[in-house]
Amino acid sequence: MAVAKDRGGRRRPMSQINVVPFIDVMLVLLIIFMVTAPLLQQGVEVDLPQAQAETMEPDPERGEPVVVTVSRDGQMSLNQGPQVNVPLEPRDLGEIVAGLLAQRPNTQVYVRGDRNVDYGRVVDAMVTVQAAGVSRVGLITDPAESER
Repeated sequence: MAVAKDRGGRRRPMSQINVVPFIDVMLVLLIIFMVTAPLLQQGVEVDLPQAQAETMEPDPERGEPVVVTVSRDGQMSLNQGPQVNVPLEPRDLGEIVAGLLAQRPNTQVYVRGDRNVDYGRVVDAMVTVQAAGVSRVGLITDPAESER
């Protein structure tokens, strides 16, 4: 502890906050977040088909839409729920979608299908989602080359 002298020559303690450990901790946290942030960006790589379709604006009142992704190898996954971007069987997919719809009944549901996947797998995903209680299912595409 530092000591200061007053006019009478007596010593009185000086209280100061040492911020060096605080700065060290903050730098360590910054490094940890910089390393882990790219790892949190998960997703399923899908080569979407192109179409000249009207762009749909998200509805903020409905919240984030549920997106079912059908990858090139035919695996289905979700962007929400307990198993995000994990391959799911159609039965499990239907149960999770039904649970999400029970929480938020007006949620929009879309299907992202890779352009090289068997069309039947995309239809299976749509049928599974409809069996879970979704009345309208949208398809996600990339804009056509002329629109880019």
